[in-house]
Amino acid sequence: HPIVSVVGPGVVLASFGVAIAMFQAMLSAAPLTAPYIVTFGQWMPVGSFVVDWSFQLDQLSMLMVLVITGVGALIHLFSIGYMRADAGYARYFAYLNLFVAFMLVLVLGASYPVLFVGWEGVGLCSYLLIGFWFSEKANIDAGKKAFVVNRIGDFGFLVAMFLMWSTVQRLDFVGAHAALGPMAGSAVVLSIALFLFLGCVGKSAQIPLHVWLPDAMAGPTPVSALIHAATMVTAGVYL
Repeated sequence: HPIVSVVGPGVVLASFGVAIAMFQAMLSAAPLTAPYIVTFGQWMPVGSFVVDWSFQLDQLSMLMVLVITGVGALIHLFSIGYMRADAGYARYFAYLNLFVAFMLVLVLGASYPVLFVGWEGVGLCSYLLIGFWFSEKANIDAGKKAFVVNRIGDFGFLVAMFLMWSTVQRLDFVGAHAALGPMAGSAVVLSIALFLFLGCVGKSAQIPLHVWLPDAMAGPTPVSALIHAATMVTAGVYL
């Protein structure tokens, strides 16, 4: 336990420190008119379809990074006491750390496919944490229900990406928005927006895809009360 209790919350607290440093740098810089983009390399080069593994920092993603790391650190600290007698203590912190990591990928991704990696990642971690006490069938069923309902939202997100690529051949935020901007009001842009909204409805547990959220209470309380409320459900709002 002692190593887990230090490393688990420690890495998220360190992330919060980095987030504050980034926020200070953003404040001290000239007015941020264009997003700050860092590319780590090509991810999917398939003919004309090329997706870079890029992160983008702007005012919105900066706010979300502060919320995810700040609230996430508090949840981790609270969990030390809440979960200390649990047999799966180390496994719990591994899932929680992975959750925060995928959430950061979600809000920092510079393109829809990179955002989608984080989007799917938090869905996986949500499934693992809702069904954390998997010795009881009710908990397993709750985890499966959350996973399946979120796939419906993911289908909308995927169709929106397909439409975007077939229309403007761009999936990065800056390029796609610049190309789709002049087409505002057209049927294809409306379709893309509605399919993206279907993704938001699934992730943010809005009617009619709200049915997974009450069952999420099957997981440990810090997850159901805080992680889902503070970060995962907010992913739909972010999108």
